[in-house]
Amino acid sequence: MAMNRSPSRSDAWNGMERMRMTTAMGESSSIHSEKLLSLARSLSELGLDNGTPPVSSKQPAVEPSIELGKGAFFADGQRKVDYILCYHYKKRRSSQQRLSCTSVASNGSIPVNNVLRRDTQPELETGIPEGEESRLSEEEKAVMREEFEFGLMEQGLQLERDKESKSQGIGFIRLHVPWTTLSREAELQKIKVPIKKSYELRQPQGIMGKVASLYQTLIKPLRPDVPETLNTQSHQNRTKTLSYPFSRDKLHLFEIKSQDTLFDYSVRSRIVKEILMRTACTQTCQATGISSLLSTGVYNSAFPLHDGSFTRKGGRGQRNDRQLLYEEWANYGVMFKYQPLDLIRKYFGEAIGLYFAWMGVYTRMLVPPSVLGLAVFIYGILTVDTNVPSQETCNDSLNFTMCPLCDAVCDYWKLSSVCSLTRASYLFDNGATTLFAIFMSLWAAFFLEHWKRRQMCLKHAWDLISLEDEEDRVQDIPRPEYDAILQEKRSSKKRGEKRKTELDGVGDGVGDGVGDGEGEEGEKDTMLSEREPDSLTLEDQLPGYMINVSVVLMMMGVTFSAVFGVILYRITMLSIWSMDPDPKAKSSVRMTVTTTAIIINLLVVLILDEIYGAIAVWLTELEIPKTEVEFEERLILKSFLLKSMNTFAPVFYVAFFKGRFAGPPGDYVYLFGHFRMEECAPPGCLIELCIQLSMIMLGKQLIQNNVFEIVIPKLKKMYRAYKEQDKGKEDDEDEAETKRPKQQWQKDFSLDPFEGLSPEYMEMIIQYGFVTIFVASFPLAPLFALLNNVIEIRLDAAKFTTEIRRPDAMRRKDIGIWFNLLSGISKFSVITNAFVISFTSDFIPRTLYQYMYSPTGSMEGFTEHSLSYFNVSNFQPGSSPSPTLFTEVKICRYKDYRDPPWSIQPYSFSKEYWSVMAARLAFVIFFQNLAMFLSMLVAWLIPDIPRSLREQIRKENMLLMEFLLQDEQEALSSKPPNHSPIRQHTHLQHSHIDMCQILH
Repeated sequence: MAMNRSPSRSDAWNGMERMRMTTAMGESSSIHSEKLLSLARSLSELGLDNGTPPVSSKQPAVEPSIELGKGAFFADGQRKVDYILCYHYKKRRSSQQRLSCTSVASNGSIPVNNVLRRDTQPELETGIPEGEESRLSEEEKAVMREEFEFGLMEQGLQLERDKESKSQGIGFIRLHVPWTTLSREAELQKIKVPIKKSYELRQPQGIMGKVASLYQTLIKPLRPDVPETLNTQSHQNRTKTLSYPFSRDKLHLFEIKSQDTLFDYSVRSRIVKEILMRTACTQTCQATGISSLLSTGVYNSAFPLHDGSFTRKGGRGQRNDRQLLYEEWANYGVMFKYQPLDLIRKYFGEAIGLYFAWMGVYTRMLVPPSVLGLAVFIYGILTVDTNVPSQETCNDSLNFTMCPLCDAVCDYWKLSSVCSLTRASYLFDNGATTLFAIFMSLWAAFFLEHWKRRQMCLKHAWDLISLEDEEDRVQDIPRPEYDAILQEKRSSKKRGEKRKTELDGVGDGVGDGVGDGEGEEGEKDTMLSEREPDSLTLEDQLPGYMINVSVVLMMMGVTFSAVFGVILYRITMLSIWSMDPDPKAKSSVRMTVTTTAIIINLLVVLILDEIYGAIAVWLTELEIPKTEVEFEERLILKSFLLKSMNTFAPVFYVAFFKGRFAGPPGDYVYLFGHFRMEECAPPGCLIELCIQLSMIMLGKQLIQNNVFEIVIPKLKKMYRAYKEQDKGKEDDEDEAETKRPKQQWQKDFSLDPFEGLSPEYMEMIIQYGFVTIFVASFPLAPLFALLNNVIEIRLDAAKFTTEIRRPDAMRRKDIGIWFNLLSGISKFSVITNAFVISFTSDFIPRTLYQYMYSPTGSMEGFTEHSLSYFNVSNFQPGSSPSPTLFTEVKICRYKDYRDPPWSIQPYSFSKEYWSVMAARLAFVIFFQNLAMFLSMLVAWLIPDIPRSLREQIRKENMLLMEFLLQDEQEALSSKPPNHSPIRQHTHLQHSHIDMCQILH
């Protein structure tokens, strides 16, 4: 039966090439797979007239000495597997007859199924909305896969898959991109390739040359043992080869040793992914790209292959890239070495390479603040015995009797009982802390500038400077969910317009008797198609925005409620545990309550972090972003807002709110009329802030690293292995199939899928907040971050190399929105550190006392000066201690600047309070302006592009221009004398365009 398709249906196939193939097959009733393959091969040979590489196509894809896993090639042993598509199949009686027409080759691989026929296909005019997977039958999925795979062959890809021997299981389709398709796509994507032009890099001479040579000798043990071409730290090879966007018309310009090695595997897989993203299914469904088919369950997963096993069996010279990464990067034994960034970029792509490059720069930049923070801590240890306020607090002879910490059940207590707490507070709150906080503001600015310079060097080395065009092209690709909702909107609008048109036609038919025929229907269909919406409007997305705002506000309320719950816990437990008659137990009540409350805070933070991560994804999906870039940026902003608020909310409370609203004795502030607001200890809230910061920071890092990144993935892997083993016992139809050793694609399928870099970045961004925002209260934060990152880099390396599937090689010119978050945190940290030094620590009161109120110009008498008096007879009824171990107490002391009870206005703020408050505000203004000025000065003094790199780029552009002009002149001189001058002018014009592109 002939294939009768109207012109409107033929247009649904992909491109003019598909239309030509459909026309050629219109006279046949069924086409065998051999003929289909021959037609696909003829399509894949398009572009041969543009020139072929001057090498044989029969060369092996890799050197024979390199270890590659089983399954890295097609059955012929020549064509390398560039990508894998996985799908779940389940044979049914109704579909077995249709699938039996597929011819099975003797090598166990099968070509793509026959061309789809209109009379055997279920057509979905409205596309596949989200959640359609449960409504699609296995037959429908199989038909959709047939059309998609046929489209891939039309695009020039070659396919191979194994025989479906079991009744159900996972099927694998191997994809290979041949040279003709590879060269075509490389030219379209403007991928840069080395040309036959190189130059010697400039080397320092004289004393600087000797210093550079000595430095390279010293760091030689720190370099990874990888080939010199894949080691950015190696300076032995001082020759730089120029690169130029690939062109099939200029193959003679490029350094092509083999067509199989000209483009590395990451480039090949990226080209395949590009083809997968643009191939459409128009006959079975309105879906474009592999992402749509993955979201509907037509395919289970799609990923590039790893380079065999990560464990080495042969010699060191036989290591593949994965084994090199495992031994020289993902190994704790080499954590003292530099990272092989070029090899990471080659294997995983530029996006992951930039992440690990940023991690390396951040970790190295943590060394100076770690050393200085440790020096501040050691300075505190060495000078704590000479600190006068600490000596006065620990002096029992001064006999400071302090007011109770809670009503009725809490007794009076001696100031000397908090001696150890005061000494510990001085370790972090001493004279060097302020200088360290100013240094950290400068460090943050220098770190950002240093990273911009390092990123520019990597962009030049990795040919990412001219990446804007490719990023713009990728950003225009809509998400499958967006497409599905847009298709649904179009179909509903079309149905409404058609229904309205039919009603109008019925009305006209009643009046006129006869309609105008099919001509008017065609015009109406054309008008309907022209009025189809091209994108979603604000009205379509407004409900999602409203839900976003509401849920974010509600999550803020949940975070504040969690903080408030911990406050109530501290208040109530302080009262309950203070009832203990044991004096030793009473003396440790404050520290016990503080420690347990911080542990509760940590657990709440970890739990809410996971909840907020899932909520952020859900909220971002409700917004219906058009592209993946928009989706990722909105998701990052929501996740950062919720997680940072969740992490730092309890810290902000202790730093800026605890003890500020408690009120003086006799006039305490109560929550709900029963719970008295908690106060800071006499040494201040800084030591409690320090404890809270250290425990939350260390707890998040240890638990996230050990539990979330090691234990849970291993448990998932064990569970999958157990399910596969149990399934193998139940379904044992083909004993030879089960005993055959696993191929590489089967091993990779059992690994965890790659979930993106956002979780890795988010973890480091939150850590950066700990390092900068409250560094004035915890100078050891950079040291703890440094120790964590040294392990974190190797942990992430092991995860990327051994635990997850090979990610798609994504090209990025920078780290994106994460740099903006880093810059925002750096500026915000200046404000927070200024307020911590001014209001949380005792730096301002101590300085003001020494230079304004001290009769001797020293710190003697500061403790007495900072404590106010309270007459115990002024306690409210029922709030005084009962019973009490202290007898004849008439006056108790509390930490505040208030007038004594014998003054004209008892318990009102004293003159000293207003002096201290004015000094605090003045210091905040001074610190912020000084830190901001110095940060801007650092940013102005350090250019974003190093001078040497700028000169190198200029030199390379000139050399490349000379090389292309020379080639153009040679081409013109080799032409016959009667060559048309118009043609010569055209060549020169194209050459001029190329020069402009280079200079741009």
